[in-house]
Amino acid sequence: MKADPKGVLTGAHFMDGDHAACEGALAAGCRFVAGYPITPSTEVVERFAARIPLVGGMFIQMEDEIASSIAIQGAVWGGAKVMTVTSGPGLSLMMEHIGLAAITECPCVFVDVQRGGPSTGLPTLPAQADMMQVKWGSHGDYEIIALAPNSPQECFDLMIKAFNLAERYRVPVFFMMDEVVGHMTERVVIPEAAAIEVEERRWTKKKPGEYKLYETGPDLVPEMVMAGQGHRIHVTGLTHDERGYPAMNPAAQEQLVERLLNKIREHNGDLVDVREDGVEGADVVVVSFGITSRVAGHAVEAARQQGLKVGHLRLVICWPFPAQLIRELSAKTKAFVVPELNMGQMVLEVERAAAGKAKVVSVPHAGGTVHEPEAILAAIREAGR
Repeated sequence: MKADPKGVLTGAHFMDGDHAACEGALAAGCRFVAGYPITPSTEVVERFAARIPLVGGMFIQMEDEIASSIAIQGAVWGGAKVMTVTSGPGLSLMMEHIGLAAITECPCVFVDVQRGGPSTGLPTLPAQADMMQVKWGSHGDYEIIALAPNSPQECFDLMIKAFNLAERYRVPVFFMMDEVVGHMTERVVIPEAAAIEVEERRWTKKKPGEYKLYETGPDLVPEMVMAGQGHRIHVTGLTHDERGYPAMNPAAQEQLVERLLNKIREHNGDLVDVREDGVEGADVVVVSFGITSRVAGHAVEAARQQGLKVGHLRLVICWPFPAQLIRELSAKTKAFVVPELNMGQMVLEVERAAAGKAKVVSVPHAGGTVHEPEAILAAIREAGR
């Protein structure tokens, strides 16, 4: 394996999505990972544990997912770029600490290689049923960002983007893989390190005594400090003021929560990431993400061969949801078809955005396998009538 001086691989490789995600994290500057083994995500951290000594970082296998999700946050305040890796049951255990990462504005990446559920479910088989959990799973109001790769190449490329977004907006970012994408092996091209755009943490230039932990400018995102720089800071999960000190009153709650929401919502336009194929002029638009988008692509091509006007809209960033784009399309198209490996989650967002202007057809699948293209094709035909 060829590596650049920083230990990051370069060139063309055949690797699965789990391994490609690990390489993307390394290329993005991730130097601390805490995790606990869980199928089908374990290969990500297995590779990380083997590779991290080459770049001077650290992997810790914690006693469980709860410990993993708090260990990474401690490492952030020590100056590291961080990640944890899990699957459905482990993600459920992390929810309280996801809320902590949101309120303390701790930049971190959570990789979720989705599998069938609920509970232990289908450990070795795919699903896409964690999509609403990552958006709404922890209590209270906050915003997150979630990406959904559909190939090993995207597991590399989008992992870098995930880290960049975590640093830019100081939010927990979710990397929503699934068992199929995690375990499929394809060609992955890794560029030279100099060609990879990496967003570094925005450290404050203010001196101790001048700096307030959560003071912000127009972008609503505060600068950071780390332990050992001489700043006296207070990091708490309680409602807090700009200094980071607890402020237990409704006015402080409203000010803090509104900023946590608006630092993402006011940048929603910058966070739209979709792939459009033949959407303009289509009678039916298929909306999909992750592994389902690859199956849906075959159904769309089959429908076109039968003379139907069908477009394909693939969500790369699922949260924030591209509601404005769906609203605009709903005025031009007859129907949306939404296949997903769950019993109907992201379709609810399509329905909300379409607001009755276009028909919305759900194509649910309980997981364990992917859709048959014929099932999506049948929904396209029905929606176009």
